[in-house]
Amino acid sequence: MKRSIVFSIIIFSLLFAQGCARYQSPEMLLINGKTFMMGSPADEYDRDTDEIRRQVTVNSFYIGKYEVTQKEYQGMMRENPSDFKGNNFPVENVSWFDALNFCNRLSIREGLNPAYKYDGKEIIWDRNANGYRLPTEAEWEYACRAGTNSPFNTGENITSDQANYDGNFPYAGSTPQKFLEKTSPVGSYQANSFGLFDTHGNVFEWCWDWHDYYFHEDNINPAGPVSGTFRVIRGGSWANSGVALRSAYRGIYFPDGGSDRIGIRLARNAL
Repeated sequence: MKRSIVFSIIIFSLLFAQGCARYQSPEMLLINGKTFMMGSPADEYDRDTDEIRRQVTVNSFYIGKYEVTQKEYQGMMRENPSDFKGNNFPVENVSWFDALNFCNRLSIREGLNPAYKYDGKEIIWDRNANGYRLPTEAEWEYACRAGTNSPFNTGENITSDQANYDGNFPYAGSTPQKFLEKTSPVGSYQANSFGLFDTHGNVFEWCWDWHDYYFHEDNINPAGPVSGTFRVIRGGSWANSGVALRSAYRGIYFPDGGSDRIGIRLARNAL
């Protein structure tokens, strides 16, 4: 679907959102901004070349305690595209455009300024808006790491008792573990030290950024390159091996595509 058509739907949705049924606001946690080391060290096992480590500063922001559930998504969008059905399961099979659409509808519903608009050529993110949005890649990694510098916020490795992923292919040659072969209800595993659930596994989460190698000079609230082919997805999924769950791992996907491996985690500016 062409971007102009997709974002026409987003613009139209702002009017529709005002008439939605009662909706409970998602639970958001305040993450205090800080300078941290983004990316992976050169000796991290099975790292990718686009994970070059650098010092990055992010301002304080809010981020969803959980991945967006099917109940939340359907309550706002009047549809549920997910393959693995369940009110408290993460919504999946949503494109990057669908995620922005959901953010704008939810913002209007709550009387907030939408973060996204279409200017006839491209989607513009109003970085001063107080509405819901996708996290940047830097915000996502900072929130996922929760102060750690190890491959996972659980330490040097991760088990299928700590995250939902394909335990047949564990990280760094560990003993094979269980594989659920589907998503699990949000919050099924222990939260990281920031109180966030499922930052490793279950479903990948869309970020705002186009994918490219990091620009070292862009190290204060970076938002990625101005154009590209793929948008970044983070966190790994139920169907991925352990290596894709690493805090520094950078997945990619076409912005107009959906997958049962990809969902949404919301963010907002700190007021």
